[in-house]
Amino acid sequence: MTASMSTSSPPLSWITAAASFGFFVTQLDVTIVNVALDAIGRDFVASTAQLQWVVDAYVLALAAMLLSAGAIGDRVGPRRAFVAGLLLFALTSAACGLASNPLTLIGARAAQGAAGALLIPPSLALIAHAAHGDDRARAAAVGWWTAAGGVSIAAGPVLGGLLVETVGWRWVFFVNLPVCVLGAILTLAVAPVTPAKPRVTLDLPGQALAVAAVSLLVGGLIEGGHRGWSGAPLAALVAGAGLAGGFVLFERRTPHPAMPLDVFCKRPAWTALVVGSSLNFTYYGLIFVLGLYMLRALHWPPSQAGVAFLPLTATFIISNLLSGGLVARFGARTVTAGGVLIAACGYALTARLDATSSLVEMLPGFALIPGGMGLAIPALTSGLLASVDRHDAGAASGALNACRQVGGAAGVAIFGALAGADAVAGLRVSGISAAALLVGAGLIVLLPEGEGGS
Repeated sequence: MTASMSTSSPPLSWITAAASFGFFVTQLDVTIVNVALDAIGRDFVASTAQLQWVVDAYVLALAAMLLSAGAIGDRVGPRRAFVAGLLLFALTSAACGLASNPLTLIGARAAQGAAGALLIPPSLALIAHAAHGDDRARAAAVGWWTAAGGVSIAAGPVLGGLLVETVGWRWVFFVNLPVCVLGAILTLAVAPVTPAKPRVTLDLPGQALAVAAVSLLVGGLIEGGHRGWSGAPLAALVAGAGLAGGFVLFERRTPHPAMPLDVFCKRPAWTALVVGSSLNFTYYGLIFVLGLYMLRALHWPPSQAGVAFLPLTATFIISNLLSGGLVARFGARTVTAGGVLIAACGYALTARLDATSSLVEMLPGFALIPGGMGLAIPALTSGLLASVDRHDAGAASGALNACRQVGGAAGVAIFGALAGADAVAGLRVSGISAAALLVGAGLIVLLPEGEGGS
């Protein structure tokens, strides 16, 4: 991988490879589903709102359970939690593929997301332990870990399109089974047994508040976009906001919080939450709208749409691998801001697409979006891990990724509502909104050190 990884800690390369299976499979199930939505909708006669829930049930459960996944990993040991997560992800993926109607598929997707939560904080904890405090080696390892997600994001639409057209949409879920089994075998073979902390207490009340708050907020956004912003959707939003406030108050007082708020008082930590949420909000929301745009406005078959997604994801890999070296040279803050602003330019270009656009016209925006995100996300993660005690790495990474996934779920809900019946107009509004949000996030990163916290 890199010299720093191989010389400072010989086992780190293998441990990073094993840990990367977790991020690979969780990210795969975000993009691979988007090109299957039209086929699922036809097979089940599902509404657009139900298709949004097929995406968001996974993302919501993943986000909510990530808050406790770090504590679970600490309690049983990251290695044991990671292997259990892989096996559970395989079982729940099989349940998705066997679903008989929209409701059972949505339920199985929620269970799949909950299993996926056990794959992210423990995998980063494995890397943090193996790096032995070497910031350069950890940054490089996180870059490779993130690149694995970039590979799966790139492969997802192409693989999904081929599977939908050849063996059917159910195989976009069955394909996870061999990946999970291989990941479990490799982890057991190369990762050392990491110390467990059986005295770590799980914050079950806080977890319940988080699940309820996030579900009501995102559910209100999805249903409000289709039914209007009154009645049940408005009540869900109000109740969700109230529970979110209750969650913050509870987490401040409980001795064993699911989300350790004190960890995020430092500037790099709270900035990571804001920027990470914004990146996922814009990306998840846009790829949902893009999938509908390609399938319904351009009338492309799933395989062609999958290939069209490839440039939107391929530069993730290159920029992920560059990010670690750039962080070591210029610092996490500079690389994060640069990546966010590059992605903003990509979204602005995407907003110019219309019902006659060709793939060539899409390429500039499709290259800049993942190129910028691929630089920013490893820099965010590495900066966060460097700002907290190594023993808080699991909880901190769990909170960061939880906020990112909540941002992604909200993006699908809001951009899906903006799309409405006109996929072209929805894509235009979504692209402009995404660009504006990321410019704001980039400015937050560039605030002088004395502004907004330590």
